[in-house]
Amino acid sequence: MNYPKELAYPIQESSKAFHLEGFVPGQGPLDPQIMIVGEAPGRTEVENFIPFSGQAGKELIKSLALAGLTREDVYITSAVRSRPYHTKERINKRTGAHEIVHPNRTPTKKEVMLHAPLLDYEIEQIDPPIIVTVGNIGLQRLLGNQIVIKNYHGQLIQSPIQQSDSEGSGYHWTNKPYQIVPMYHPAAIFYNRTLAETIEKDWRGLKKFLVPSTTHDKPGSSARKQ
Repeated sequence: MNYPKELAYPIQESSKAFHLEGFVPGQGPLDPQIMIVGEAPGRTEVENFIPFSGQAGKELIKSLALAGLTREDVYITSAVRSRPYHTKERINKRTGAHEIVHPNRTPTKKEVMLHAPLLDYEIEQIDPPIIVTVGNIGLQRLLGNQIVIKNYHGQLIQSPIQQSDSEGSGYHWTNKPYQIVPMYHPAAIFYNRTLAETIEKDWRGLKKFLVPSTTHDKPGSSARKQ
């Protein structure tokens, strides 16, 4: 995705005030079967500029195959376009030397808000038939903090979504409803292997929503701002 310079440049400049690294644009066809909204790029992604190209990306490709999809069928983006990182000092177990490392971390709400106009732009330009959020960050960016993945994973939700306001300090709800299917993040099984069966079932279940003529007025559960 090529973003207008007047949209992307101020966000990239403002990101310098945070512990954020690099910038990874969304990628994929502009008429996808689904749009995937993740959390933020990791180290691999900011090096090669390909979203979901690290270990979590390999799991995502496996999940897409369960739904009969390939990477070429989907547009992939994230709530934050730069890698959020910690700065930590540790002792190298192999050498015994002190070292400074910068591991990934979860983006903050301020960082998600900063990057929100980019996701708004992509959704407006692509108008995806289905948005698949992977993990709580992407899900809550669109549907609010009251919606959690454990309660909605694998379900079709029809609802307005949050868009950033013109001041960049908050969100408002769209008049238009979208179809969202929340999924666990592909990396979730690295920390909790018991989720593997659930993740497989959810992605296989996505097939029933993938109708070529999918429209936003298909029936689904409702999750709206209270």
